[in-house]
Formats: sequence, C-alpha cells, structure tokens
Amino acid sequence: MFTMEAKYNMTQEQNIFLAKRNIVDYIWKSANLEGIGVTYPDTQAICNGMSVSGYTIEDINAVNDLKHAWQFLLENINEEINIRFIKNVHMLLGKFTIINAGAFRRDEVRIGGTDWIPELPDEKKAGCDIIEIVKSKTSSLDKALDMVLYLMRAQLFYDGNKRIAMLIGNKIMIENGQGIISVVQRDIKSFYELLVSYYETGNQSEIKQFLYDNCIDGMKFSE
Repeated sequence: MFTMEAKYNMTQEQNIFLAKRNIVDYIWKSANLEGIGVTYPDTQAICNGMSVSGYTIEDINAVNDLKHAWQFLLENINEEINIRFIKNVHMLLGKFTIINAGAFRRDEVRIGGTDWIPELPDEKKAGCDIIEIVKSKTSSLDKALDMVLYLMRAQLFYDGNKRIAMLIGNKIMIENGQGIISVVQRDIKSFYELLVSYYETGNQSEIKQFLYDNCIDGMKFSE
C-alpha cells in the first residue's frame, strides 16, 4: 500500500507550539474555507476579545467558536478519536452558529455547486468508519488526510463539516508531529473544484494529493 511520506517530523510538543503560535492564522483560514469572509487582522482582533465592525454577529461568533474548538483540541490532543469526541468538538465549533451543534443531522442537505446529495448519516456506520481510519495500517499523515476527506464527504452535521474535518484531521497531525493542514486563500478555488469532484465520484486520490502538495504547514526544528 502506497504511503505518503511525512513532510515534517516534529515532537508532539513542538507541533503544539506551532499550532498555538499560528492559531489565529489557522482559525482565519478555516473560517474563509467555510465562506466566512473575515480578514486576518479582524480574526486576530476577535480572538483577542476586541470589537470589530462590518461583520454579522454570526460571523463573529463563528470565529470565537473556532477558537474555543481549537483550544479544546489542543488541551485534549491525546484523547481517543471516536463519535463522542467528534460530537464534542463540533458542539464547541458550532455552539452559537450551527443548528443542533454536536448532533448528527436527520434531514437531507444540498451542497452548492453539485447535484450530489449525501446520504443521511448512520451513527453506527460512521463510528465504524472512523475507527477503521484511526486503526488503519497507514502513516499518521495518511490517516489525517483520510479523516479530513471522510468527514467532509460524510456530511454528518447540518453545517460546519469542513471545519470539523480540518480540526479532527489536525488532531491526528499534531498528535503525531506531522504539522498542520490548512488551505490558503489562493488555493480555495482549486480546492473546491477538487472537492466537488470528490463529492460526486467518491474518488479521493486527486484532492488528497492536492492537500499533500499544497496544504501542509510545519516547522523544521534543529536537533
């Protein structure tokens, strides 16, 4: 089985340092990936509890929710990844902005840019799928990318599926010193084109390679 080569080999402590050092950047990128058009300076201001103008209360709450979800993730970096953990993280990232945050959706959803309709999530099946990824005999980098893509396509929740996918994928990355997955603004259009194709076909090879080539951030520490 082909395994993607690690781009970074940090200790968990070093990766946590990296995440904390750049947390505003990752929150900003994650918000923009979900169409929340906040600027980096305003993201920083919101995270610091300062007042900003020109945004809806929902946008500001979404940024604050992401901050709290990231904080929880870093404080619980060695917790087992399962349905319960994922629900807890989603509850935080959607506390003030997502209907039924932390609960699986029970209604059909439509996705912009495609006629593809995700099936209703089955909690037992989703739990088995998640465990299968976590316990797969692949590298931690592969597991992280597979988890990101699985959670995006599964659409387990009413909203925030890309946010939860990136957070859970990054838990695996940080836990194993592999860096951080994030999509920079210049790559969002290309990412969405590949994401729609992945939604429609279920073939993740192209978008997984794209994430590997363009969306992994890290630091090389001297020994």
